[in-house]
Amino acid sequence: MKFLIFGDVVGTLGRKVITQELPTLREEHGIDAVIVNIENMAHGRGISPDTMKETSVWKAFAFTTGDHAWDNTQGIDILSDPNVPVVRPANYPGQVPGRGYVVLQAGAFEVAVINLQGQVMFKNHPNNPFHTLDEILQKPDVARAAIKLIDFHAEATSEKRGLGWYADGRVSAIWGTHTHVPTADAQILPKGTGYITDVGMNGAYESSLGMDNKAPLKQFLNQLRSKMEPPETGSMELNAIMLEIDPSTGKTIAIAQIRRIVQN
Repeated sequence: MKFLIFGDVVGTLGRKVITQELPTLREEHGIDAVIVNIENMAHGRGISPDTMKETSVWKAFAFTTGDHAWDNTQGIDILSDPNVPVVRPANYPGQVPGRGYVVLQAGAFEVAVINLQGQVMFKNHPNNPFHTLDEILQKPDVARAAIKLIDFHAEATSEKRGLGWYADGRVSAIWGTHTHVPTADAQILPKGTGYITDVGMNGAYESSLGMDNKAPLKQFLNQLRSKMEPPETGSMELNAIMLEIDPSTGKTIAIAQIRRIVQN
């Protein structure tokens, strides 16, 4: 099976570039299922009913998120909607809205999509993602899934690499999100797990991590906080990976990084 995985979608331009480029990518690569990280989809902060409506044309298999999943109060109920295949980091307390994983049917096979968040350099304090992964993999519905996929939303490259090695051979693939900068280390680990430290973001190309350049520059120059806003015009960048997984073994047999700069 071939999966197309998109990193963090940031604001209007992030949604637009996926809507524009996804049909071609499906045709070029023969994609069976699409997974998208949408935690920055609504103007850079969480999700909303309106932005979720826009995603209907993507026909996504599942959606992942991260530490900003709850930033937009209008979208919090969506996280718990059983009819929407969206997950939030599993290593948060049980009373937090949303689910940490879903098991979905893809043709003749079950696919588990798991979301975890790192602990290093975060203001909030989720539980240990390594221990949480152990617990999730023991759940009967996850254990029987032919394919197991993880979006690891984390800051530190060392923590991401660490979880990759820890999960090698136990999951089909693990990819990093959150830092918005694509890394050049897409690989298949020795025991068959597909891995990349960060897929990268989808949004404004001439930006700072999807946000207008002016605000972070003010902070660097003057040490004064400035509101971050994503641009709504200009060139766009698309970042994704393509995974080919053998359902009979649950192992990745091919991984390829996809990056496009698109004029708007």
